[in-house]
Amino acid sequence: MGRTSDAREKILSAGRSLIELRGYSALGVAEICKTAGVPKGSFYYFFESKEALALAVIDEHWARQERDWTRVLREGDEEPLVRLRRLFDETEAMQRAGQQSCGTVAGCMFGNLSLEMSNRTEAVRARLQEIFEAQVDMVAAVVSAALERGEVTVADTREAARSVVAQVEGQVLFAKLYNNASQLGVLWANCLALLGAQAPRTPQGALAAL
Repeated sequence: MGRTSDAREKILSAGRSLIELRGYSALGVAEICKTAGVPKGSFYYFFESKEALALAVIDEHWARQERDWTRVLREGDEEPLVRLRRLFDETEAMQRAGQQSCGTVAGCMFGNLSLEMSNRTEAVRARLQEIFEAQVDMVAAVVSAALERGEVTVADTREAARSVVAQVEGQVLFAKLYNNASQLGVLWANCLALLGAQAPRTPQGALAAL
């Protein structure tokens, strides 16, 4: 009947894949349902609109990314700047893996939707703002820890963190534009410059696994 327990997940998965591949505006509910293999009535049983689906996709994507960022930035006993570098390296690795699997750099879903939808739907704009603020909070905590250790020279840790997040988003955008994940290779050097920092000393092989 299309309203089985897995119908919502099928719609959500189809919506996520299509939004990542083609963006939001070009999609219609009929195409999403066809990709999901469910009748159109099932869509409106679970989602009142395409915008509601987009918000669900955004929340699902952020839940996964937040877990990854928490693991990298908050867990473990590595030095603050080492944790920050790990975030950049994992970001680059993820974009490279995506390029290898589908032939193109997908970029950041949040950045892509910000460019496409920020002037079209207030609900999406507000949710994306919340997510980017959460990212800034997480990076700010790391920058503050580095400042306490005397490893960075910044006047405002939150604004410094905002610049770091903006730099990551900008380089991911360039990687998507040029379809070249190597654009992300400058993240670490640029971050050190932004924070007025020197590259931290790490035990031999500590970064080899990044």
